Amino acid sequence: MKRIGMIGLGNMGFAMARNLLAGGFEVTGFDIDSARVEELVAAGGRGAASSAEVGSAADAVFVMVMNGSQLEQVICGQDGLLETLAAGSTIIVSATIEPREIRAVAEPIAAKGVRIMDTPVSGGKDGAEGGTLTMMVAAPKDTFDEHMEVLEAVGEKIFHVGEEIGMGQTVKASLQALIGATFTAIFESLVLGSKAGVEGRVLFEVFTASGVRSPLLENCARLIMDREFENTGSHISTMYKDLGITMNLARESGVAMFTTSASYELFQSGISLFPDGDNWSIVKLLEQIADTEVSW
Repeated sequence: MKRIGMIGLGNMGFAMARNLLAGGFEVTGFDIDSARVEELVAAGGRGAASSAEVGSAADAVFVMVMNGSQLEQVICGQDGLLETLAAGSTIIVSATIEPREIRAVAEPIAAKGVRIMDTPVSGGKDGAEGGTLTMMVAAPKDTFDEHMEVLEAVGEKIFHVGEEIGMGQTVKASLQALIGATFTAIFESLVLGSKAGVEGRVLFEVFTASGVRSPLLENCARLIMDREFENTGSHISTMYKDLGITMNLARESGVAMFTTSASYELFQSGISLFPDGDNWSIVKLLEQIADTEVSW
């Protein structure tokens, strides 16, 4: 299997396409932004004018879009993948959407004799660029095994989380609860220390030497102290959308989410104040309340 499609050439999709090219795959891509398609062509890929055109040139197609309605459109809509994908081909949904949304498209996909892999990812722009994404794959085991070479071209930690479509998105929604709550704790702890008179350097050194040390903490704290709040690859709108998916799943499942709901409300406030910012820009809201600034 060497012919791979990529629908959605934003920061994540474009980086994944580049890694597929580096892995020796023939990559055909489409995005509503024609400039992104041109960038793919310049990088050695092939451009397409529609999702259907991608489908006619690929054996497996990654779909990295923003939400479920976009997913439904590029797969089932006019000029969608199902108009041209051959039976036996595979749609790899790497977007993060509602579990019910991917289950909704699974039926028309199966009716066409096409396979589907429910494969959300984690790792952000850095992970996409480095080919080190964590992938949560729900698909029949034989389909998972058959596509391992393709998955390994874009991911490093690849987990088969089950055969039921929707389970990949469910695992991702659960993970985002933990990530959102962690962000909130990082923001609050840094603002508290700063307001109480501790140098940012000291906070950074102690926190990253403690039991909570993690790449998430180190990256987030460093960006905050460097005052880098835009164009770092983790736009606040994406995390806000993901936390909304988590909260919807919690309501459907009857699970109380005290900490995650607080994080969701904080991100909602943050996106209202800093619509062009990245996740860490939320710390500025807490800084305003406390009348302090977190810096080195």
